[in-house]
Amino acid sequence: MPELPEVETVRQTLRKHILDKQIIDIDIRLPRLIRQPEDPEVFKHRLVGCRITEVDRRGKYLLIQVPPYTLVSHLRMEGKYSLHSRDDDIEKHTHLIFTFHDGTQLRYRDVRQFGTFDLVPFGEFQTIPGLYSLGPEPLDDQFTLERFETICSSRTTRNIKAFLLDQAVIAGMGNIYVDEALFFARIHPERPPSSLKKREIKLLYEGIRKVLHDGIKAGGASVRTYRNSDGEMGYFQLQIQVYGRKGEPCNRCGTPIERIVVAGRGTHICPNCQKSPSPSRKIRKEMEEGR
Repeated sequence: MPELPEVETVRQTLRKHILDKQIIDIDIRLPRLIRQPEDPEVFKHRLVGCRITEVDRRGKYLLIQVPPYTLVSHLRMEGKYSLHSRDDDIEKHTHLIFTFHDGTQLRYRDVRQFGTFDLVPFGEFQTIPGLYSLGPEPLDDQFTLERFETICSSRTTRNIKAFLLDQAVIAGMGNIYVDEALFFARIHPERPPSSLKKREIKLLYEGIRKVLHDGIKAGGASVRTYRNSDGEMGYFQLQIQVYGRKGEPCNRCGTPIERIVVAGRGTHICPNCQKSPSPSRKIRKEMEEGR
């Protein structure tokens, strides 16, 4: 699934191509991708004639501003936008086609058909599951170290990886960038947030912001099928330290990278740089007694 840097790259690319364009037609080829309004014809009727004034992002959601509405788009696993002329051949798995007044088209293609579209009055995000409850944006100025320290003080029984993957805790983080941030901070993903020392929280805070900034600068990570709206690959995968590098030597210490499962997700670590959390005194005693 595209994470914050990939969605931000798509946002920036779309913004270059579709701002101030007026929608004159919409070809809806897979109506079930549209969640709001329930009737696809109403969706089309409300958008035709509208002009795109901005393309924003919240977490992994794209917010396309078409006053008096906001078109909320979630790419899910493999959703992609691309810009075309009206005469271009239409690729298989193209499900929505927005035609603009200048004859260009914005096409949405989604092989796995998991993407979603919600058209809501501007500012009424509370009707969209998942969006209204998003946590802070990790690259905003309001996301300070002090705020992150407060977040990490939460009394949760979850490990730090599951905690960071929760979009209600921090918006936009996913498997790749969580693994990279934890490696940067030398923190094992199975440790609970409450176990982190102040200096570790500071390192993790810096790691989160660094890997996300680096990901955006590199245009995202094309580890599977990701392309931006110009059809270009991202190159963050060339900077990746642990994710997807099972068996390769750690760039920091040379120890082979391992793949484990944490929070139900494939997780990559350096077992030397990210020490496994020690068992509790009770568990150690039971182990010593052979229980």
